[in-house]
Order: sequence, then structure tokens, then C-alpha cells
Amino acid sequence: MKTKQAILLLSILSFGILSCSKSNSSASTVTGNWVSQSSFDGVARSEAVSFVINDTAYVGTGYDGYSRLKDFWEYDAVRNYWQQRADLPGLARSSAIAFAVSGKGYVGTGFDGVNKLKDMWQFDPATNSWMQKNDFAGTARYDAVAFGILDKGYVSTGFDGNYLKDFWEYDPIADSWTLQPGFSGQKRMAAVAFVHNNKAYICTGVNNGTAVNDFWSFDPSTSSWTELRQISNYSTQSYDDNYTDIIRSNAVAFTIGDKAYLTTGENGTLLSSTWEYDFATDLWTSKTAFEGSPRTGALGFTLSNGGYVTTGRSSSLPFDDLREFFPTQTYNAND
Repeated sequence: MKTKQAILLLSILSFGILSCSKSNSSASTVTGNWVSQSSFDGVARSEAVSFVINDTAYVGTGYDGYSRLKDFWEYDAVRNYWQQRADLPGLARSSAIAFAVSGKGYVGTGFDGVNKLKDMWQFDPATNSWMQKNDFAGTARYDAVAFGILDKGYVSTGFDGNYLKDFWEYDPIADSWTLQPGFSGQKRMAAVAFVHNNKAYICTGVNNGTAVNDFWSFDPSTSSWTELRQISNYSTQSYDDNYTDIIRSNAVAFTIGDKAYLTTGENGTLLSSTWEYDFATDLWTSKTAFEGSPRTGALGFTLSNGGYVTTGRSSSLPFDDLREFFPTQTYNAND
């Protein structure tokens, strides 16, 4: 009888210990397929910029391993075709920012190989022409993030000799900059930003040599920031048990429907792992890894509800391939 009681007591204790400890969530089936599309027609490069106007992507500037660049190209996803557009009139640069507002594209800041920059330029696709605008009102910097929401542009983070987190709003009608309440997260450079339902999201990047794990959302209607769940295995709950390699820098992000996707970049090594973010649940799910070479300093953009990744580099080798991501398809190595 004592033996049976001891076994029963041990079973109860074991169950209690297991129920109080953090459980390991099982990995879900990984889905997603990357399909090669028409390669970027410009020279291979990294640290370029992109913006999207009327479902057409515009890609330019960057570094080809020898020189900073100022050429610009447009990509038509329907025809799977690249066409060169007018060069950026300002200095050739890499690690700049770009955003689109009210049918115009904006490019500014960056690094020309010697100096950090703060000039700003507006592109009009209807006339294929550039116009210089008032300089960015913050300090000259590179590796910042930028996004457009409704009729305003926004710039934050980056590196000016120090890691930054100031937050600026641009009014294209007044051609003026206004300092907003600061980005609430850690200082950082080489982060990603993406927009969904008129809210912006910022995550990843590096601060003082360490990849950061905080994740924030900005609502322009209230000029407020909201902290979301961190992007590493940080909590005592099971939802983040598999968050092994989301944190990184120099990654790309794009949206498809009600999900966002994060891929490529670096964190001690080059990464190709791809993660899907669900805006409704604030949870991340692992997807099929980027099928091109692992890389850093690439570009991501959304067209016709499809996500694309192009350019980037591995060590000193720049890339010009273009791949489209289909998150619900089964992996196919032959496309």
C-alpha cells in the first residue's frame, strides 16, 4: 500500500511541476514558397531604397561594392518588367530612407562614403522628375527607417555617430518637418518598418552592437506608440518558445493581406529564415526560409498583394535577383 501511495504522490508532484513550468510549443508545419521573378535590371547592390506608387515599385541608390549609386528603376509586377527612370539628382548614397505619400516618392539621408546626409528629394512618376525639398530636420544620418501614412511621411532611428530614436513627421504640402513625441523603443539602426491599416510597426535593428528584441506600433490618429510582444523567447509562456532567430539587423519586411513578413538580414551570421506576423494575434510563425542566398542589406516591398525581396549582399558580393513570396503555397525548389 505504501508503495502505491508513493507512486501516486510522485505522479501528482511530477504533474504539478510540469504544469507550472514553461511548456514547449510544438512547431507548426512550415509553409510558403519563393518564386524567382525578373532580376533587377540595374547593377547588383546592397543598402538601396524602395517606395511604391500606384502598385509600381521604385528601386534606387545603394552600394555595388565599389561605388555609391544614384540610378533609379521601376518594376511592373504585371509585366514582370524593369525600366530605368531618372537618376536621383543629389549625391550618390547608400543606407538612405524612402517613403511614398500622395502619389510622390521621397528619398533622403544616407551615407555617401564620407559624409552622413540629410537632404531630401521628391520624385514625381507622372513626369519622371525629381525636385529638391527642405532638408530633413533631424541630424544627418544613415540606416534610419521611414514610412508614409495617409498624407504624411515619418522618419525615425538611425545612426549619426550615436544610435538614435527621435521621431519626425513630414508634411509634403507645407514641405516642413515637425519633431513628434519620440519613438518609445530602444535606440537602434538598421531596423525595419512596415504599415498596415494606417498604423506603422518598427522592430529589429541593433543598438550598441546588440540586436534588439522590442516591437512597437505607431498610431498617427493619436500620435501614440504601443509596445507589442517582444520578438525573442522572453516570456514564461509557451507562445514564444520557437522565437529562435527573429531578432536581427539589416533585414527586410513587407505585408501581404493581414500579415507581415520578415526575412534576410544578419545577427552574427547572415540569415534567410522567414517569419510571419499576424496583426490580429500579435504572434509570429516560422515560414519557408528565403530561397535565395542568405544576405543582408536587401529590399522588400509589396505589390498587388504580393511580397518581393531583391538586391542585398553576402560579404562583398552584391545581388540582383528578385523573388516573390507566396505564404500559403507548398515549398517548391524548382521555381
